Amino acid sequence: MKITKLETFIVPPRWCFLKIETDEGITGWGEPVVEGRAHTVAAAVDELADYLVGKDPRHIEDLWQVMYRAGFYRGGPIGMSAIAGVDQALWDILGKFHGVPVHALLGGQVRDKIKVYSWIGGDRPSDVANNARAVVECGFKAVKMNSSEELQIIDTFDKVQGVIDNVRAVRKVVGPNVGIGVDFHGRVHKPMAKVLAKELDPYKLMFIEEPVLSENVEALRDIVNQTSTPIALGERLYSRWDFKHILAGGYVDIIQPDASHAGGLTECRKIATMAEAYDVALALHCPLGPIALATCLQIDAVSYNAFIQEQSLGIHYNKDNDLLDYIQNPEVFKYDDGMVSIPQEPGLGIEVNEEKVREMAKVGHRWRNPVWRHADGSVAEW
Repeated sequence: MKITKLETFIVPPRWCFLKIETDEGITGWGEPVVEGRAHTVAAAVDELADYLVGKDPRHIEDLWQVMYRAGFYRGGPIGMSAIAGVDQALWDILGKFHGVPVHALLGGQVRDKIKVYSWIGGDRPSDVANNARAVVECGFKAVKMNSSEELQIIDTFDKVQGVIDNVRAVRKVVGPNVGIGVDFHGRVHKPMAKVLAKELDPYKLMFIEEPVLSENVEALRDIVNQTSTPIALGERLYSRWDFKHILAGGYVDIIQPDASHAGGLTECRKIATMAEAYDVALALHCPLGPIALATCLQIDAVSYNAFIQEQSLGIHYNKDNDLLDYIQNPEVFKYDDGMVSIPQEPGLGIEVNEEKVREMAKVGHRWRNPVWRHADGSVAEW
């Protein structure tokens, strides 16, 4: 079997899909994207095609190593996201070739289902208590919210109080046994992160996510001493080499690689296994589309340390198009009592609606994250 063609599709709300064709008629789908840089990643996939066309798609490990190493310059969000989408599609092909789900090729599943959480707040937290009540009434056992709006490197306590008030309101609504993840989103610098982490301790959070930017990871040494809440980080790390310093330093309790950013299923499986050796939990990052989520569930299926899965159904980014719009078997993502079953269909376990993909690719998107500014006019972290 040989790869004959790679084709990318820029589709709303902010995604990029990839179809890989073979000379035996088996096709695979991937989701190579960086939010806000979808066209750039699509161009990177086009460049990778020179290494791939004519090759056997079943040689996934070798093709991964070629894509990563043969370009000389490596790593980073664009290159690793392009590799990720290709890798996802290759595993999809391999599973379909053998007529089994991908997890069966990785040693078999260690769980039948996994807990999922739902976002309850947009980029500007408001009315989060009502949103939390609604998703818990739908059966979710865990929620995640953004912590704050703009925060200067040193800011006033009223900003901290606003975060506390939002979290307190959510905890009051959902009760003591629903998990709450609070995402600092890299918006918070070390001085204020220390304050927030300590002040939020009474609310028994499931985790604090990205309390500081990944490039400031040494700051976590001070932050972890301020709280008993588990610390999660990793959506802006792209390879096992990025994660090894985090794990070896003992900085985090939960890692959050993104299977569409961190080299795909091949690399994220290795990262998950590394984390298991450090007794660190896995909660894959996935505010993306159906192919990315299907990939995550294959990794969750075989990763003992996976405990919860992010998913984007109904998230504020997906205003006009949602992940179920692009698949023909939406029942695969049916949530029951706050959990989703591990897919059992061949490949990644979803059937992409190619007609819908091609239709929406004519619409496309130019999604960009907002540019925020502080009161003094300086640019703020989003």
